[in-house]
Amino acid sequence: METFYGDAKPELHYHSPYELLVAVMLSAQCTDKRVNTVTEKLFKTYNTPEAMVALTPEELEPLIKSCGLGPSKSKNIIATSKLLLSDFGGEVPREIEVLQKLPGVGRKTANVVASVAYGVPAIAVDTHVFRVSNRIGLASAKDVTNTEKQLMALIPMEKWAKAHHWLIWHGRRICTARSPKCAECFLKDVCASALEAEKAAKKGTKVSAADTCAQNAKLV
Repeated sequence: METFYGDAKPELHYHSPYELLVAVMLSAQCTDKRVNTVTEKLFKTYNTPEAMVALTPEELEPLIKSCGLGPSKSKNIIATSKLLLSDFGGEVPREIEVLQKLPGVGRKTANVVASVAYGVPAIAVDTHVFRVSNRIGLASAKDVTNTEKQLMALIPMEKWAKAHHWLIWHGRRICTARSPKCAECFLKDVCASALEAEKAAKKGTKVSAADTCAQNAKLV
C-alpha cells in the first residue's frame, strides 16, 4: 500500500492539536468533507479552548448541527475544553491513555490525535480501517479493539500511523463499503476476499470478489 498511498494524510483540516481534536470529535458518524465545511466557519472564532468555553453547549450545538449528534458533541467539546484549561494548561495531551479520559474521546479519537498531532505510534481503527483490514486478511476480528491489536502485531511499529491512512484511503477509493472496485484493486492477488471468490469459482460457485467483499462488509 505504501507504493500507492505513500502520500496519504488526514483529510480533516486543522492548524493545531486542539483543532484536530475538535475535528475528530465532530467526525463521529460524519464525513470529513462535512466536518471541514463546519470547522472552516467554527475555527475562525472558536479555535482554542479559551475561545470555545465562552460558549455554552446550547450555543455551540447549532454551529455544529450538520455534523450530527449535536447535543452530545457540543456537550463533550465544551467539557473537554474546560478540562484542557483546568488540568493541562490549555494544551492537548499527547498520551493516548490521558486523551481517552477527556469527555467524548474514545480510543480511535485518542489514537488519531496522538499519532497525527504528535507522531505517537498508533493505529486508529475507524470503519474504513476495520472493514478493509478484515476484508483483505490483515485482521480477522469482530470488533475494533481486537482488529487494532492484530494490526499492531502484524505491522512494524514505525509504520503504524502511516498504515492507518493507507487503509483509510484504500477504503474510500477502492475497497468501499458498497460496490467495492475489486477489478481495479492492486491487492486482488493477495486479498483474502478475492482469493476466497477465486476458490469458490473453481468449485463452480458463481461468486465474484466484489460479492465476497460485500458479504464480508457485514462485519462492519
